[in-house]
Amino acid sequence: MKRLTILGATGTIGVNTLDVVGRNPGRFEVFALTANSNDERLAEQCLEWRPRFAVMADAEGARRLRERLTGRCRETEVLDGVSGLELVSGAAEVDFVMAGIVGAAGLLPSLAAARAGKRVLLANKEALVMSGRLFMDAVRANGAELLPIDSEHNAVFQCMPPDCRGGLESAGIRRILLTASGGPFREASPEELARVTPEQACAHPNWVMGRKISVDSATMMNKGLEVIEACWLFDTTPEQVQVVVHPQSIVHSMVEYDDGSVLAQLGNPDMRTPIAHALGWPERMGSGVDSLDLAAIGDLSFEEADLERFPCLRLGFEAAAAGGAASAALNAANEVAVAAFLAGQIRFTDIAPILESSFEAQQGGEPQSLDEVLDIDAAARRHADAQVARLAA
Repeated sequence: MKRLTILGATGTIGVNTLDVVGRNPGRFEVFALTANSNDERLAEQCLEWRPRFAVMADAEGARRLRERLTGRCRETEVLDGVSGLELVSGAAEVDFVMAGIVGAAGLLPSLAAARAGKRVLLANKEALVMSGRLFMDAVRANGAELLPIDSEHNAVFQCMPPDCRGGLESAGIRRILLTASGGPFREASPEELARVTPEQACAHPNWVMGRKISVDSATMMNKGLEVIEACWLFDTTPEQVQVVVHPQSIVHSMVEYDDGSVLAQLGNPDMRTPIAHALGWPERMGSGVDSLDLAAIGDLSFEEADLERFPCLRLGFEAAAAGGAASAALNAANEVAVAAFLAGQIRFTDIAPILESSFEAQQGGEPQSLDEVLDIDAAARRHADAQVARLAA
């Protein structure tokens, strides 16, 4: 019985993780569940799973959760804030930590899990984007296991040899091919992109995701961040990573070997597949995902990623080449710009210029400490906030 902490339990990743756990009785015990602001859903999850701890992002959220659980769930202690998140991520009793918090907020608890030597199931790509070298050093120094949950990186992991710690060349790998659906605006004209609404941007054709990640997919910033993540996860360079647009989202990614072989991982677009893979690894277990019917799908198509149409993807490659400070700044600016777009303050087409300005304004190389990472993040947010204010005026 493995004890599991789920960071971001009320989001898409968290809900799907609990679904997989429920389909495999006797294998997992839910140790802790956390949420940002959705105390109502977290209370329902606590009543079903009876975790030892539940954590809300702030004291007010924790107060509301305690009220909902009073007299109904005495087993669960309610905590709040970063200290609570770090406690349930690094607790001695915990075996696995599902890092499903979106954005920079997930960095500290994910890093706490790595430093405590846990199996970290990483759905929070921003942790690596912001602090790649520091995070990977913590994984190696503390004997943690890092398994990717993003469908693309999980697919790459499945297509690689069991031990690839010497880099791609040592495993005879020529390149990694990350697939991208292209999002809802793959064929939209520049004029149409300028009129995109938040509701349209959040309507992904294949995947069910949160609003922020849905917008990232629409701009293809999500794929830009995944390029950076892939470089850290698989000890490679952006030159060995290619993005291929695959509208059907059936081939989740591929690995090309020196002999010309290309191995691909296929499956229905359902996050329960990579979640079940990482929870059960190196074994396989049920996920609840339907069998793939290739005859019904008919065609699988691929096309080159258009970096002019999607400048955010270009910025991801440039940040991966530039180093840690650039990646941290790009991620911070993106969070500010996407929040402003969702709030109706800027246009969809304003996101990329804000990111480019913040990317060009950042200075420095590889951050040497967590404090440096947080300083870069804060400076980029201030710069992006100023750009939003200028555009919204």
